[in-house]
Amino acid sequence: MEPLFAVLVGLFFTAAVYLMLSKFSIRIMLGIAILGNAVNLLLFTSGRLTREVPPIIPDGLDALPSGAANPLPQALILTAIVISFSLLAFLLVLTYRAYQDIGTDNTDEMRVAEPDEPTLPPVGY
Repeated sequence: MEPLFAVLVGLFFTAAVYLMLSKFSIRIMLGIAILGNAVNLLLFTSGRLTREVPPIIPDGLDALPSGAANPLPQALILTAIVISFSLLAFLLVLTYRAYQDIGTDNTDEMRVAEPDEPTLPPVGY
């Protein structure tokens, strides 16, 4: 089961990098969301996938049994989901406001702060 998840993580990372290299801000935002999901799946897979032994320490033992899943990646994923959702909401609002003000989501056309022709620096100080 883990090799299948490893291939899926690779596909997620590939799609995320492809989308983040785009010049449209919506695609960049979707790439960041997919990247967050890829990292979460990577953490989940690294914690061992098993259904037989829950990650609970039984009475009389000091540590988890050897076949149990690691609970730390599961806790990290819960935190990462909240953080990635808030980041995605912020990026969505930022992209929408930029589209309202500038009228495009093309990052090449968003360079209104940069002059078309380079200006010389001031001569005297």
